[in-house]
Amino acid sequence: MSKTALLFAGQGAQTVGMGRDLAGQFPAARDWFDRANAALGYDLAALCFDGPEPELTKTEHAQPGIYLVGWVAFRLLLERAASLRFEAVAGLSLGEFTALAAAGVLDFEDGLRLVRARGRFMQDACDATRGAMAAVIGLEEQPTREVCEQAGVQLANLNCPGQLVISGEADRITHAGELARQAGAKRVVPLPVAGAYHSPLMRDAAPRLEAELERVQVRVPSVTVLANVTGQPHGEPASICRRLVEQVTAPVLWERGIRHLLANGFTRFIELGPGKALSGFMKRIDRQAEVLNVGDVDSLAETVRALGGPA
Repeated sequence: MSKTALLFAGQGAQTVGMGRDLAGQFPAARDWFDRANAALGYDLAALCFDGPEPELTKTEHAQPGIYLVGWVAFRLLLERAASLRFEAVAGLSLGEFTALAAAGVLDFEDGLRLVRARGRFMQDACDATRGAMAAVIGLEEQPTREVCEQAGVQLANLNCPGQLVISGEADRITHAGELARQAGAKRVVPLPVAGAYHSPLMRDAAPRLEAELERVQVRVPSVTVLANVTGQPHGEPASICRRLVEQVTAPVLWERGIRHLLANGFTRFIELGPGKALSGFMKRIDRQAEVLNVGDVDSLAETVRALGGPA
């Protein structure tokens, strides 16, 4: 029997208009947006639906916005595809919090407030440093690691074959890009981010997130949840909290986590939230896997049909 994993989008997937049609068509979705606004004390829904883009792109808004749209997509999918059973969840960076909420580890509101706080802490760390990130296209992991060592930067995301992300001080990232091209990278693409995520430049955010985690209830997962920092399943609640704190400065081992699921019989992957970045990674990791996504009304209907439910 096919085993299904749900995948939750990470930062960078945000786009003005995300979630608008879901909230317009489904009262249950509107209710979740209203609950989010009440929990945060400001109109996050309006930022998701109408922007402006510079405000939505701010880390403290983008992170809860992506969490919220991913959660709404998850809840609507469960409602519309009653026969769906999933055995694992994973999320890219902030998406790990959405995955933990989907597995019952965090309450919806607690997860939402955590990612907003996390975004604020990370923005503060960005403002205090001069960091940057870049995607390295077409260079394998080992030569990319060697480039990072030479330039004094960190390998931040191991997303899929041929798509790695480096992070560190801006001048060093520029130098690392030059070295990567000399080593054979097809392209080095600077990323439009506020700073050097998943690097030591984020260290000031880690203890602040740890303090926030101590204030919420963290439960044992109801299904397998992959940890970004290990690419392996999370353990008990105290370990989950440690891993989430480590994740602020540690690399995201996305490909390793997906390969763990593939090796354990998972053949269907459903991306939830704005964008299709994780679906793209999945196709480069294993073209044989079934990949679906839910980010708006049309993709929800298509995925429900693919799962054997009504359109």
